[in-house]
Amino acid sequence: QVQVVASGGGLVQAGGSLRLSCAASGRTFSSYGMGWHRRSPGTAREFVAGISGSGGDTYSADSVKGRFTISRDNAKNTVYLQMNSLKPEDTAVYSCAQASGFYARPWETYNYWGQGTQVTVSS
Repeated sequence: QVQVVASGGGLVQAGGSLRLSCAASGRTFSSYGMGWHRRSPGTAREFVAGISGSGGDTYSADSVKGRFTISRDNAKNTVYLQMNSLKPEDTAVYSCAQASGFYARPWETYNYWGQGTQVTVSS
């Protein structure tokens, strides 16, 4: 079965950086898009960034463009989210998910989810 495991969250001051990692197993990693989403208390889950199976296409929410970068290493079955210039409003539980197909656009179906990892940005 497919397993998705995220790691790398933590507490950081505003303006700082964090890198999240997400490893997936169970099916051919490079055939599937991967995405990061987040949810803060009292809000709906928000798409943050996605990357296609080959890594050639990436998508980012307007709220993180220019600050967050998604990448993947298919040899390691891992996707990364590099988060720079963090703001208190980035505080959320970040979840990694594998898409149902090659692309990872915001409207794709993500059918395998990992556990969330908490990111807290202090002001």
